[in-house]
Amino acid sequence: MKPDRIVVAGLLVSLLAACSNGGSDTQAPPPVSAATTASAASPAAPAADALAMASFAGYGDMRFGMDEAAFRKAWGGELKGQPPAAGSSCTYLYPKWVKTPAEIGFMLESGHFVRYDVTTARETAPGGGKIGMDKARLLALYGGKAQEQPDKYVPGASTLRVEGNDHGVVLFELGADGKVTKWRVGVPPQVDYVEGCG
Repeated sequence: MKPDRIVVAGLLVSLLAACSNGGSDTQAPPPVSAATTASAASPAAPAADALAMASFAGYGDMRFGMDEAAFRKAWGGELKGQPPAAGSSCTYLYPKWVKTPAEIGFMLESGHFVRYDVTTARETAPGGGKIGMDKARLLALYGGKAQEQPDKYVPGASTLRVEGNDHGVVLFELGADGKVTKWRVGVPPQVDYVEGCG
């Protein structure tokens, strides 16, 4: 057989083989290894990190008592907000990505980080409390540390105040149905400001 006929014959054999497996020349995917599984599961890691962001000492790398420059450096991203109103030393800063300022806001008073307010169920308070949780569940989490008081404005609503070990306080606001509607963490007296910077 001549060399050019050998090449043609080889091509014909290859084409027949391709036709017999549906015309696809793709190979079977490699087996899934433990490393592949771990990397595929890695998007879940931020959720675990998010649980660790809220603490009695602050939020993530931002610690209560930091001045504004240190706070902004620890945040590391863009923040939006307004300077304090005339006659006030209190203001809120919000992450740039916040669509509704109330999702999470950071209170600064006299130029220092003193409190953060949360109204999204995506965040978990120090100790495990969350928006939507009922009072019985909160009391099971925080036990005798929780002090309940009636809400200042809403009949039948209340607040649960829990002091942490490092001088921070988490305060849950519960609706008349007994479920958490929002919560905040901070240091006294700012954590107890009912109207925020009001």
